[in-house]
Amino acid sequence: MEKIIQKLAKKSLEFSGMSKKELERSCWMIVHEHKHGTMPTEYDIREIDEELYLEVLRTAKDMI
Repeated sequence: MEKIIQKLAKKSLEFSGMSKKELERSCWMIVHEHKHGTMPTEYDIREIDEELYLEVLRTAKDMI
């Protein structure tokens, strides 16, 4: 699981352009893509794994 978190965190940082301002949004989008197989649309309200999201966000912040 740790490898997945690292991979998703790295992808989130690449997606956000290393911007802390966009990091929460990009982590949410990357975790959504991981769970559902596609990036969310503007009105996509499908659930994501909250614990995974928080771990990815924490890991991404640590990488900055």
